[in-house]
Amino acid sequence: MGTEPLARKLAAILYADVAGYSRLTGEDEEGTHRVLSAYLDAITTSIERHHGKVLHYAGDAVLADFTTVSGALICAAAVQQDLEVRNKDIPEKRKVQFRIGVNLGEVIVDRGEIYGEGVNVAARLESLAEPGGICVSGTVYDAIGNKLPLDYEFMGEQSVKNIEKPVRAYHARIRPGVALPTPTATPKTKWSSRHFAVGVVVVVSLVIVTSVITWLAPWSKERIALPLPDKPSIVVLPFANMSDDPAQEYFADGITEDLTTDLSKISGLFVIARNSAFAYKGKSPDARQISHELGVKYVLEGSVRRVGEQVRINAQLIDASTGGHLWAERYDSSLAEVFELQDRVTEKIVAALAVTLTAEETAQHVDQKTSNPQAYDAFLQGWARYQLHTPTSLAEAVPYFEKAVHLDSGYSHAHAALAAVYWESWNNGWVESLGVSFLQAFRQAEAHLEEAMRRPTPLAHWVAFSILASSGEDYEQAVREAERAVALEPNNATGHAALATALILAGNATKGAESIKTAMRLDPLYPSYLVILGQAQFALERFKDAAVTFERAVKRNPDNEWPWVYLAATYGHLGITEDGQAALETYNELRIQHGLAEFMLEHVDHWRFVRGSDRDRVRAGLSKVPDPEWKALITRGPEGYEVQGVPRIDTATAKALHERGARFTDLQYWTQDWIAGHIPGAVRLEAGRVSQVRLWEIAGSKDQALVFYGEGSAHACAKAITWGYKHVYQFSDGMVGWRAAGYPIEKGE
Repeated sequence: MGTEPLARKLAAILYADVAGYSRLTGEDEEGTHRVLSAYLDAITTSIERHHGKVLHYAGDAVLADFTTVSGALICAAAVQQDLEVRNKDIPEKRKVQFRIGVNLGEVIVDRGEIYGEGVNVAARLESLAEPGGICVSGTVYDAIGNKLPLDYEFMGEQSVKNIEKPVRAYHARIRPGVALPTPTATPKTKWSSRHFAVGVVVVVSLVIVTSVITWLAPWSKERIALPLPDKPSIVVLPFANMSDDPAQEYFADGITEDLTTDLSKISGLFVIARNSAFAYKGKSPDARQISHELGVKYVLEGSVRRVGEQVRINAQLIDASTGGHLWAERYDSSLAEVFELQDRVTEKIVAALAVTLTAEETAQHVDQKTSNPQAYDAFLQGWARYQLHTPTSLAEAVPYFEKAVHLDSGYSHAHAALAAVYWESWNNGWVESLGVSFLQAFRQAEAHLEEAMRRPTPLAHWVAFSILASSGEDYEQAVREAERAVALEPNNATGHAALATALILAGNATKGAESIKTAMRLDPLYPSYLVILGQAQFALERFKDAAVTFERAVKRNPDNEWPWVYLAATYGHLGITEDGQAALETYNELRIQHGLAEFMLEHVDHWRFVRGSDRDRVRAGLSKVPDPEWKALITRGPEGYEVQGVPRIDTATAKALHERGARFTDLQYWTQDWIAGHIPGAVRLEAGRVSQVRLWEIAGSKDQALVFYGEGSAHACAKAITWGYKHVYQFSDGMVGWRAAGYPIEKGE
């Protein structure tokens, strides 16, 4: 590794993120995503108009770099002005509002991105902004002065996470009735013949360099040109929906997936998984590009047109190494004959690639399908919803799958899909969206799995594996179920990933690493497999390798909580304790966003490992990570937990503060206690789910008096003090004292 200093520069940084994104997506995931997509496009356009550059998108967040502070701040104001207009006719509860932070600071420049404290400060300022508002640092305020038509409200010096010194912060607001400056046009360069000659050399050089970088650069900073397997390799790209009805998209996607599945069962082929193939949906990439990115020689693409019960499929097989067509065919049939049509396409591919089928593959009959076209159509509609894997989409899939098994009670794959829906809902705590209890969901999963196992599909074996692995009672059987899924469909990446997970939990991380690498090769664009690879490396005590893998995982999918806790444990073993603390804090923030309590070391005792040594390895790494600053403020006294710098108040003092407008926060553990009675105007927060963003939403100012009561009040008080709130009180008597004094209470939600 080189020791030369990294490139640095002074940059104006804009960081924007959606306020309340988890709540919005929980209520309407698809609607929120559509609005978010449109708003991100608008923000990107505004950034480019103001001569900025978008460097990174992370879900609902945007990071941009500007050459001038005024450009960054004018852009932030223009964005908020534009989004305010867009949100005008949307109900308050459904508005998608951004918080924006702007900072001027030094950053590290590496491979087209920026890093360092300058970026971190911008992100922390964003979390302090109001929904629809802008928060700027003192360096921005000092640089701008009164040059722009904005008013500033000093927020004081803010202590923010992972920044050593407090940051001066200001709310920036557009003055009413004042127009924002129009961004200046980018000056055009006048080219002389000498400039043109130099330009040609530069362009040609860039083309050569870009070609090399494209070949070497990884996907999302990690793509490399994958080597071709030692057998014919193919990807089935999403077939285009050519029907007059856009709602038939599910049918075109279903045909694509069925063809992928049929080809995946042929051991003489290497078939890219659905997740990576569908990354190209709606795009028109060059076959050679796909060959480099996925490591395949052949590409199958086509279209589906459905009119009533008639189906037309156009398909063409391309040799990606040359770009030439091996064959192109049009197939027409009725919906009732669609499986025969798919078989004809598969047979054509097998013949074109000169693949020899085994005797078992030749005799194989796809009896997990149905002869009922209406049942098949209902299944595809349910499957399109199931693939979204959200509480709402799983609930929406159920009636379609139920219709499929009603029309054909022996439809094995539909029973497996129902088992998967009920199992995932049970496992993720989403049963409420299905309108059933946890016990009912589990029993439904078992009942449909029993039906599916009469003629099992890989999905049925995957559900069986998941149930066994979750119970932690029979990992040998879990491994066997995963092996059966792989045997039925050798190119099924999900099956290989399931087998890898079962092997790691069972204590065989060496074989687990081999299986997950197979899954990653079959599905190279799917980020979740990195977590499983990292777990295997961690179990083998290859901590440096595990750190690199988990770092890649959190970079590609920062909203997935699991790699963060493993990254913290890995850093603990490597002695990088400060980074471990930051990773664990991020893990806790994500848990809170996902409606879960903060991590405690005792949680590891419930992790599903067969060997205690695997559990001990995780615990040992995490135990080396220092506690967050706020925990050091808490001590246990004779009257319970006490917080340094936070007065414990009696009922009379609490009543006086209530009358003076203090914000009360209820941390009673049980929901029924809250419903039975709470202090009027109090806000409920569950213990272990107190975040900076949520506390700011409650307080609105660091000078606002905050009173906490309930079982988790000490933790909440300690956090509030650490985050810079100046008037924090612990009401130790809580609802018991309030009721005893005869003060009024509120009941219900």
